[in-house]
Amino acid sequence: MAGAVPAVSAARGQCAAVHAADHLTEHAAVRWLLIGIALLFLGLFLILPLVTVFVEAFRKGAALYFAALREKEALAAIRLTLTTAAFAVPANLIFGLAAAWAVSKFRFRGKQVLLTLIDLPFAVSPVISGLVFVLLFGARGWFGPWLSEHDVKIIFALPGIVLATVFVTFPFVARELIPLMQAQGVQEEEAAATLGASGWRIFWKVTLPNIKWGLLYGVILCNARAMGEFGAVSVVSGHVRGKTNTIPLHVQILYNEYKFTAAFAVASLLVLLAAVTLGVKSFIEWKHHQSAHTGAEESGDPI
Repeated sequence: MAGAVPAVSAARGQCAAVHAADHLTEHAAVRWLLIGIALLFLGLFLILPLVTVFVEAFRKGAALYFAALREKEALAAIRLTLTTAAFAVPANLIFGLAAAWAVSKFRFRGKQVLLTLIDLPFAVSPVISGLVFVLLFGARGWFGPWLSEHDVKIIFALPGIVLATVFVTFPFVARELIPLMQAQGVQEEEAAATLGASGWRIFWKVTLPNIKWGLLYGVILCNARAMGEFGAVSVVSGHVRGKTNTIPLHVQILYNEYKFTAAFAVASLLVLLAAVTLGVKSFIEWKHHQSAHTGAEESGDPI
C-alpha cells in the first residue's frame, strides 16, 4: 500500500498534465487555419511586393536592367547614398555607445530626459524633422544669413542630407544596447574597477565584448534605415539630379517620369540591401544564441 500511494499521485499528475495540454492545444483545423492566414498575409504583403520589384525590373530584359543602373544619375544616387551612410552610421555608433553606457552604467539627474530625447525621432515625422533643418539652416532660417555670408551650404547639399539621416537613425544603436546593458548589470565593471582597471580598459576589455552582437545588430538596422530614408532627405535635398538625389529619391523621379523599368531596377538595389540586412541579422542572432549557449555550458547553468 505504501508503494501504491506514490503511483496514484504520479498517475493523477500525468492526467492533470494531459488535461492541461488539451486545454492549451487548439484543434488541428484551427492551427492550420491560423498558419494559413499568417502565410497568406506574408505572401500578399511581404513576398509578393518583393517579387514584383524584380519582375518589373527585368520585364524588358537584363540589358535594360543593367543599363538603368549604369546611368550617370543612378551612379550618382548610389554614391550619395553610400556616402551618407558612411557619415551617419559611425556617428550613430559613437552616440549610441556613449548614450547606452551612460544610461545603463551610471546614475545621474536627467536620465529620463535623455531617454526621451533618444526616442524623439520615433515620435516625430521624418518630413517634420527635415523641415526643422530647413528652418534652421535654410536661406531664411535662423542661421541662413550667417551661412550665406560664409558660403557654407547645408540645405540642398550633402551636409543637410547627412544631418537629416543622422537625426532619423540615431535611436537604433542606443535603443538596441540600452536594454542589453541594463540586463547585464554593472557587476563585472565594478569587479574590474576594484582590481584597478581604468575606465577605458573596463570599456574595451569588459563592456564591449559583452555587447558586440547587440552593437552589430543595431548598426545593421541603422545602416538599412540610413540607405532607405525618404521623408527627411526629400525635404532637405532639393531633388537636384546627379547631386542631391539618394536612391529612394531617384526611384521616385524615375517613376514620376514613367520610366518604370529603370525605377524598379534601381529599387531592386534597396530590395537586395533588405535581403542582405535580414541575412546578416539572422546570422548575428544565431551567433549570439550560440555564444549564450556556450557560455551557459561552460558555467554549468541550465540552458
